[in-house]
Amino acid sequence: MSLIEANKVNAYYGKNHVLKDIQMEIKAHTVTAFIGPSGCGKSTFLRMLNRMNDYIDTFHMKGEILIEGKDIYKKKVKVEELRQQVGMVFQKPNPFPKSIRENVAWGARINGYRGDLGELVEDALTQAALWAEVKDKLDESGLTLSGGQQQRLCIARAIAIKPEILLMDEPTSALDPLATLRIEELLQDLKEKYTIIIVTHNMQ
Repeated sequence: MSLIEANKVNAYYGKNHVLKDIQMEIKAHTVTAFIGPSGCGKSTFLRMLNRMNDYIDTFHMKGEILIEGKDIYKKKVKVEELRQQVGMVFQKPNPFPKSIRENVAWGARINGYRGDLGELVEDALTQAALWAEVKDKLDESGLTLSGGQQQRLCIARAIAIKPEILLMDEPTSALDPLATLRIEELLQDLKEKYTIIIVTHNMQ
């Protein structure tokens, strides 16, 4: 059974019909890339998978999006719980103006995590291939890191809430080629634990 299914999904901003009859299945522990020209609806569909478009007044949709067989647009769905299951990394690195440690621990803490936060932070930073670079400066601001490191910090922050699915909206578009390569290599490792869906212009 597929982890995610889209059945005749249509999306609208007001009267503008931006996605038409999308039919798709995504299996667990894969990397799926949405590739296409600007404005074709890639990010709109990606953000439908954790209901980020709910914040846009003119947005509405028809059809079904199922995660583990459950329609995530049913009224009884708790969106906060959905977003714990489906994490998101945005186009530009957006660390909080807090320490590296707090950036990673913040989401888990507000969600009531009761385990060892120190272990959680180390594990998430290790998975994001950042631990070796920051382990001696966890109390420094996340904003002091390079762009590529900041994006890996944002990946660690998303991982720390233990999602099943990781959405990435052009996560390397603001990065240099070397930092981009680090993120691309990282995705191959992360798919062992997560299902990754990425919007990209980069055919490579």
